[in-house]
Amino acid sequence: MHFITTPSLFSSPPPEDLVISPNVTYMAAELVIAFFSTTGNLLVCVAVGLNRKLRTVTNYFLVSLAVADICVGAIAIPCAILTDIGMPHHNLYLCLLMLSVLIMFTQSSIFSLLAVAVERYIAIFMPFRYQVLMTPRNAVLVILATWILAFLIGLVPLMGWHKTPPDTGYCFFVLVVDMTYMVYFNFFACVLTPLVIMFLIYAQIFVTVKQQVRRITSEQSGRGDGQIRTAASMRREMKTATSLFLVLFLFTVCWIPLHIINCFLLLCPRCYVPLELLLTAIILSHANSAVNPFLYAYTMTAFRDTFKAIFMCCRTVFSDNKSSPKPFLFSAHSLCMCCGLTWRIPQQSHSASSRL
Repeated sequence: MHFITTPSLFSSPPPEDLVISPNVTYMAAELVIAFFSTTGNLLVCVAVGLNRKLRTVTNYFLVSLAVADICVGAIAIPCAILTDIGMPHHNLYLCLLMLSVLIMFTQSSIFSLLAVAVERYIAIFMPFRYQVLMTPRNAVLVILATWILAFLIGLVPLMGWHKTPPDTGYCFFVLVVDMTYMVYFNFFACVLTPLVIMFLIYAQIFVTVKQQVRRITSEQSGRGDGQIRTAASMRREMKTATSLFLVLFLFTVCWIPLHIINCFLLLCPRCYVPLELLLTAIILSHANSAVNPFLYAYTMTAFRDTFKAIFMCCRTVFSDNKSSPKPFLFSAHSLCMCCGLTWRIPQQSHSASSRL
């Protein structure tokens, strides 16, 4: 009788008498990540829905990213836990579908980040065309396109690019998903290429904005109100770009280790990968879905103030519910009424394209 805690290290089909022993620590970590990913990103969506000041094109793309992260917490992580113990058994297409959902949502996240980077590029380098190109309608169309494309990329294994499953019928990632798909198509073409493009975009943004701020600052004589406003606007653009770049940077840090392991498994299929290293890389990749709300709260004042207002509203509602002798129905309407505080949050009076 063979016991194992994860399928991911197999370089050949597992023995017939294999018995899967669940990794409790891994599952507990995944459940914690799923909770924070779902609740935190739901809070991001609620914040944008309640606060009109947050309804910008940039934030529409961040909401798309938040929805993908919610799906990771609510759908993809439970699927990952099930496939970690080899479920479902003897159902290849359901197995492939469960393994593909995380690829879909990850790809949607990448495309949302790419849309944010392009939107920032247009705002800085094509300011007079921004209002024409970056309308809410166009933003919705871009979001729909990113989700459709991500859906198609994730479904490629279901279309035939997969391995022949072992006779045991266990649903294990490396025994079902073809590593050539994961490395050459998914990583190199669909992950690494957009990441390189985004890093180049942000590098150009940082260099250009920094040069403009220095030029305006060096023009000491004859500075008018227009120059002062331009310098302030450039600094706000720099702060916004920095916050969004941090989101991209954390995504890269969280996901690249797992893709490197996939490359290693493809190029050296019989090489040993430590179990602890593999599980850490998997947990790190999933944890990325939970960190963005904390990053928004830390770096973006408008999000932070709206989060505070929502928590204050919920606290007030539940406090009134406990002290009131009459039953109180907690609903979305009551929350919106209470969150009238949100509209009184002080906001900086800069352009909608850079307001976060």
